[in-house]
Amino acid sequence: MQSQESGVHYSRWDDSSREEVSMTAMSSAEEASCYRRISQKLCSGKLGTAMKVLVGVALFWVIFISGYATGYYVHKCK
Repeated sequence: MQSQESGVHYSRWDDSSREEVSMTAMSSAEEASCYRRISQKLCSGKLGTAMKVLVGVALFWVIFISGYATGYYVHKCK
């Protein structure tokens, strides 16, 4: 069985008003099931909860540090 690449192919001819759009699906169900298993593992249960907490804490610190740096440069005395 040959694997097909997923994607969208769009071609248009200048000399006519005919346009062609072709879409190909994922190459195999194995790829989809692999991604589904990984996302279920990382997004549910105890591991999913831990991942969400870690992402939340990391996002908090990124926003906090960028706000602190921005405030420092905005309110810096000259």
